[in-house]
Amino acid sequence: MNGQTEHVQQLLQTDEEFHTLSDQHRQLDDRLHELISKPYLSEPELLEEVKLKKQKLQLKDRMEDIRRRHERQDNQPATGG
Repeated sequence: MNGQTEHVQQLLQTDEEFHTLSDQHRQLDDRLHELISKPYLSEPELLEEVKLKKQKLQLKDRMEDIRRRHERQDNQPATGG
Protein backbone atom coordinates (compact mmCIF):
# COMPACT_ATOMS: atom_id res chain seq x y z
CA MET A 1 0.00 0.00 0.00
CA ASN A 2 1.28 3.47 -0.78
CA GLY A 3 1.21 6.36 1.70
CA GLN A 4 -1.87 7.99 0.22
CA THR A 5 -3.85 4.74 0.34
CA GLU A 6 -2.83 4.18 3.95
CA HIS A 7 -3.87 7.73 4.77
CA VAL A 8 -7.30 7.19 3.16
CA GLN A 9 -7.75 3.94 5.12
CA GLN A 10 -6.90 5.78 8.34
CA LEU A 11 -9.38 8.56 7.52
CA LEU A 12 -12.11 6.00 6.85
CA GLN A 13 -11.61 4.74 10.39
CA THR A 14 -11.05 8.03 12.21
CA ASP A 15 -12.93 10.81 10.37
CA GLU A 16 -16.71 10.47 10.49
CA GLU A 17 -17.34 13.01 7.72
CA PHE A 18 -14.82 11.31 5.40
CA HIS A 19 -16.41 7.92 6.11
CA THR A 20 -19.90 9.26 5.39
CA LEU A 21 -18.78 10.90 2.15
CA SER A 22 -17.07 7.67 1.11
CA ASP A 23 -20.27 5.69 1.74
CA GLN A 24 -22.31 8.17 -0.27
CA HIS A 25 -19.77 8.05 -3.10
CA ARG A 26 -19.96 4.24 -3.15
CA GLN A 27 -23.78 4.31 -3.25
CA LEU A 28 -23.76 6.74 -6.17
CA ASP A 29 -21.17 4.61 -7.93
CA ASP A 30 -23.31 1.49 -7.46
CA ARG A 31 -26.34 3.23 -8.94
CA LEU A 32 -24.27 4.58 -11.82
CA HIS A 33 -23.06 1.07 -12.63
CA GLU A 34 -26.68 -0.12 -12.64
CA LEU A 35 -27.53 2.53 -15.21
CA ILE A 36 -24.46 1.91 -17.33
CA SER A 37 -25.20 -1.82 -17.50
CA LYS A 38 -28.53 -1.17 -19.22
CA PRO A 39 -28.56 -1.47 -23.00
CA TYR A 40 -30.73 1.64 -23.30
CA LEU A 41 -31.37 4.58 -20.99
CA SER A 42 -34.59 6.54 -20.95
CA GLU A 43 -34.46 10.33 -20.89
CA PRO A 44 -34.93 10.46 -17.09
CA GLU A 45 -32.18 7.85 -16.67
CA LEU A 46 -29.83 9.85 -18.87
CA LEU A 47 -30.46 12.89 -16.70
CA GLU A 48 -29.94 10.82 -13.58
CA GLU A 49 -26.63 9.56 -14.97
CA VAL A 50 -25.36 13.11 -15.46
CA LYS A 51 -26.57 14.14 -12.01
CA LEU A 52 -24.90 11.12 -10.38
CA LYS A 53 -21.58 11.86 -12.07
CA LYS A 54 -21.68 15.46 -10.84
CA GLN A 55 -22.56 14.38 -7.31
CA LYS A 56 -19.75 11.83 -7.30
CA LEU A 57 -17.26 14.49 -8.36
CA GLN A 58 -18.45 16.84 -5.63
CA LEU A 59 -18.07 14.11 -3.01
CA LYS A 60 -14.64 13.15 -4.29
CA ASP A 61 -13.52 16.80 -4.20
CA ARG A 62 -14.73 17.13 -0.60
CA MET A 63 -12.96 13.90 0.38
CA GLU A 64 -9.75 15.16 -1.22
CA ASP A 65 -10.05 18.43 0.71
CA ILE A 66 -10.33 16.48 3.96
CA ARG A 67 -7.40 14.23 3.03
CA ARG A 68 -5.18 17.21 2.23
CA ARG A 69 -6.18 19.02 5.43
CA HIS A 70 -5.27 15.97 7.51
CA GLU A 71 -2.05 15.49 5.58
CA ARG A 72 -1.03 19.10 6.29
CA GLN A 73 -1.84 18.64 9.98
CA ASP A 74 0.20 15.44 10.11
CA ASN A 75 3.19 17.17 8.50
CA GLN A 76 3.21 20.19 10.84
CA PRO A 77 5.99 20.09 13.42
CA ALA A 78 4.82 19.62 16.98
CA THR A 79 5.19 22.78 19.06
CA GLY A 80 6.53 22.46 22.57
CA GLY A 81 4.78 24.17 25.37
